Amino acid sequence: MSTKVAAEIPPELGGEVVKECNLVVVREYDEKNDKVAVEEIERLCEIGQRGKPTLVTDLMGDPVCRVRHFPSHIVLVAEYGKEREIVGVIRGCVKTVTRGASGFVKLAYLLGLRVSPSHRRLNIGTKLVLKLEEWCKQIGAEFSYMATDCTNEPSVNLFTKKCSYIKFRTLTMLVQPVHAHYKSISSSVSIVRLPERLAESIYRRVFVNSEFFPQDVDLILSSKLNLGTFMAVPKKFLPKWDPRTDILPPSYAILSVWNTKEVFKLQVKGVSPLAYAWCMGSRLLDAWMPWLRLPSFPDVFRKFGLYFLYGLHMEGKNGPGLMKSLCAFAHNMGRDDGECGAVVAEVGPRDPVREAIPHWRKFSWADLWCIKKLKDDMNDSDEKCAPSDWMKSRSSSSVIFVDPRDF
Repeated sequence: MSTKVAAEIPPELGGEVVKECNLVVVREYDEKNDKVAVEEIERLCEIGQRGKPTLVTDLMGDPVCRVRHFPSHIVLVAEYGKEREIVGVIRGCVKTVTRGASGFVKLAYLLGLRVSPSHRRLNIGTKLVLKLEEWCKQIGAEFSYMATDCTNEPSVNLFTKKCSYIKFRTLTMLVQPVHAHYKSISSSVSIVRLPERLAESIYRRVFVNSEFFPQDVDLILSSKLNLGTFMAVPKKFLPKWDPRTDILPPSYAILSVWNTKEVFKLQVKGVSPLAYAWCMGSRLLDAWMPWLRLPSFPDVFRKFGLYFLYGLHMEGKNGPGLMKSLCAFAHNMGRDDGECGAVVAEVGPRDPVREAIPHWRKFSWADLWCIKKLKDDMNDSDEKCAPSDWMKSRSSSSVIFVDPRDF
């Protein structure tokens, strides 16, 4: 999807009268002419500080990669001055999702906001956000949201203080490094790969009252980035379960695996020689003596990818153990993939699966979601839009479905 963006930001959208040399122009990204400049902005905005470990994101030559898999998406850039230097970029998409038991809502997701360090404090980030919101409203989005690390104060302040977003939900990103050894799976557990249609049917049933469940989940499951949907079932139940029926086993766990390494890769730079030696030493020792099952550290000093686990759900008294078996299975998939460095899942604070997902606490973090109502004329009595206080209310469901395309 694309749109032409006006050359100047009108005053009602936060614009201001400026001298020609300070003119900021927000327009749609042109892949042919803007690619190199946007990649340079990404490089300049790498996470970390001088003298400290830095997490570098490699978009692998595709600045659109993080929104490309949404049917409705756009990338905007900001130009500055007479030279029309590209100094900012933002991505966005629009999708239809559930909002708990209240039905569906058309929602915009804003991500990948970057402003060149040399051009900050000029309201460029604010102008990019407002212009992107205009595009989202034009194609029917009722709300927009963004996600950021809770400790990222500049991002939180920009959206909450300048762009009228409110803090909405706080999820936790759970990170499990992929070790050099395989994780064991109980011999009493069977793991079955589900056909796409069966996976879709189960997901639409178990997540019907959740928040943020995407209406186009069928597109996600059929994507080349989806490595499969898997169900763990006690072996004693397997002969009695017929997948062709709507009856599910009394105890089971289910999840899908998304291959983010085909979208972007990460790399850690700037660690001390001692830390590097410790990490690589643990890896070598684990590879030489896998029976010790050491918690070895993956080789994050070269480019690596992630497997993102989504659609996590469990039922029955055996549910937690079955979920742990599924996570071990996903870990082993990553172990067989030489480029996967970690298995990641994101869950809400009240989600029952939270305690069953193996992770390293020191590498996990809180993820803050902020939201904004885009349509001021939404009618509280309109059944389609109600409840308009969704932004202020506690979630009606303990489950928040995290779209893997958002990651």
